[in-house]
Amino acid sequence: MSVNATNNNLGWKAPEFNLLNVDNSTKSLVNIKGENGTVIVFICNHCPYVISIADRLSFEAKELRKQLINTVAIMSNDVKKYPEDSFDNMKIFSKKYDFQFPYLYDEYQDVAKKYSALCTPDFFGFDKSLKLMYRGRIDSGVIKNNDQTIKRELYKAMMKIMKEGKGPSNQFNSFGCSIKWKENE
Repeated sequence: MSVNATNNNLGWKAPEFNLLNVDNSTKSLVNIKGENGTVIVFICNHCPYVISIADRLSFEAKELRKQLINTVAIMSNDVKKYPEDSFDNMKIFSKKYDFQFPYLYDEYQDVAKKYSALCTPDFFGFDKSLKLMYRGRIDSGVIKNNDQTIKRELYKAMMKIMKEGKGPSNQFNSFGCSIKWKENE
């Protein structure tokens, strides 16, 4: 099921977390946030929307890192119902797309709930003080778009946040597969 993430609730502070990374270490937001901003994106391994942007996510994260803006990906899906999103498969997915940023496992789905994440991919762009300034999509490329000109919306938004302390006034919702919530939790 496709879901649109809302972007009408900006200005809140990113909740802290401690999650298992694909390198088997535990990462907390306070230790991995970027000096000039932080992108937190909720993704998974099986969603066709995520797969279609995975190479671009890897590229944009590397470009943002040059500006001291860190990227963090979080997988919150129910892995019992969706075993392709398992922690072991997260490691494979991360390596396949050359993720040079933490890819974290939100086993109990607490972080996704705290952030009100709705879909995969779901992008959150925070300023250097971890205040939400962007809730949009990675770029203008969509899963079935033949247009070769792709506007780098996330990158440009994060540059604006870094330089001006505010996000763009026009933000397009991210969309993708719904987060696969565990039953009775």
